[in-house]
Amino acid sequence: MFRKFTLRVPRLILALALILLGAVCIFTLGKIHLIIAENNLTSLGLLAGGLIFYIGFVLVISMFESETVLSIALLLPSMVAVAIFVYGFIGWSIRVSLSKWKGLNPDFTWVGLKQYYILFHNNPRFVIDVRNTAVFTVGFILGCLILGLGLAILLDQKLKGEALFRGIFLFPMSISFIASGVVWGWLMNPATGNRITGINLIFQTLGLKSLISLWHSTPQPWGMAFTVIPAVWQLSGFTMALYIGGMRSISDDLREAARVDGASEFQIYRYIIFPLLQPVTLSAVIILAHMSLKIFDLIVALGNKDIRLDVPGIYMWTTTFDGTNYAQGAAIGVLMLVSVAILVVPYLVHNMRTETQL
Repeated sequence: MFRKFTLRVPRLILALALILLGAVCIFTLGKIHLIIAENNLTSLGLLAGGLIFYIGFVLVISMFESETVLSIALLLPSMVAVAIFVYGFIGWSIRVSLSKWKGLNPDFTWVGLKQYYILFHNNPRFVIDVRNTAVFTVGFILGCLILGLGLAILLDQKLKGEALFRGIFLFPMSISFIASGVVWGWLMNPATGNRITGINLIFQTLGLKSLISLWHSTPQPWGMAFTVIPAVWQLSGFTMALYIGGMRSISDDLREAARVDGASEFQIYRYIIFPLLQPVTLSAVIILAHMSLKIFDLIVALGNKDIRLDVPGIYMWTTTFDGTNYAQGAAIGVLMLVSVAILVVPYLVHNMRTETQL
């Protein structure tokens, strides 16, 4: 890996100068604060010093003329950042969840799994969260799969203006959950009488008063089921894109051979297309499930922290920042992480094994 080394004196001098300058900046700012116009810019100074030091380091590494070494050097900042800000914070959250930290003053007294025990045995709100998440996840996945598959089949018919329709179906995906939640909150406003708006107003105008609904204010579990509507509207286009990509990757020769054998279009889709789309369906289920398990902004925009629509993400936020119960909030976050990992990790392992076999 270090067999070739070409000494370039000007580059080496520049690299050593940058390394020295970066090290001096980091050491100095570690002792003295950088104040400019009454603003503390020490963090930015440390970041700049680290960047200067790293550029000098890369210049030295580049003289080894090894793609492997240079690749590692270029990826090193990202790997360090991920190690600290992702896995380091995950480890920190686990540690906090095993303490009894409640209040603004940190308290890392070890209590083991007590916070998790409280959540599952003495916390009816968490039970509501789990139920709501299960209802939302099932409705969200089924709705996106059915609607997305239907749209993909429609576009697979080589219709005129396909690109236009594809863009229209994908457009909702570009909108943030918080924005669509605000709009759908107005469309599904449960108010009646003079304050009636949105879809209920349309029903009233058309004389279809029997269809007027309380939407997400309906007694559970149907209230939570109504929150699936905006989520499906926003992500069904994404599912459609996955399915249409899978369909276009299937050779037309298979379809033509089936037609020659007398198969109808329905039979072609049932016995050829759908079985070959199973990997796409699995990918869609994993992606949608992990999104539904950590849903937060859409529910907040729709229900404004209505306890009937509570989910673990909202409970974690209110417990941690409103109730200053950091230990229990961390425990909720860890449980959310575990629930997502149960879905994602086996899927990633399966994909890695499949790629290795290929």
